[in-house]
Amino acid sequence: MNWIWPNFSVGEFDSPDMIGSGYNMDSDFMDKLQKARKIAKIPFKISSGYRSEAHNKAVGGVENSSHLKGLAADIVVNNGHERLFIVLALLEAGFRRIGVAKTFIHVDSDSDKPNSMWTY
Repeated sequence: MNWIWPNFSVGEFDSPDMIGSGYNMDSDFMDKLQKARKIAKIPFKISSGYRSEAHNKAVGGVENSSHLKGLAADIVVNNGHERLFIVLALLEAGFRRIGVAKTFIHVDSDSDKPNSMWTY
């Protein structure tokens, strides 16, 4: 399987217990994430992408986590400057589900869930 998103490697999206599982990421989600990365003009370091059910449970993920469907990623943030530019880029790229925490930003495109922005 080809990986066509130049600012990311498939391994960044692997569930730690399933090497190669990053290929399970939804291609439309990845297209939008790549678009957001280009808009932001800063690197996106991915701390969580696709998750196996076992890994999702181990990290305390919710039962219906969008990570299980390959429709979500958590992006590491180190400061308010990065947080602002990443959130603005995600919105401009068309994402409408964004969770903001001190050290990461969750983004997903799960159409089974309502549009929302939340904090952790």
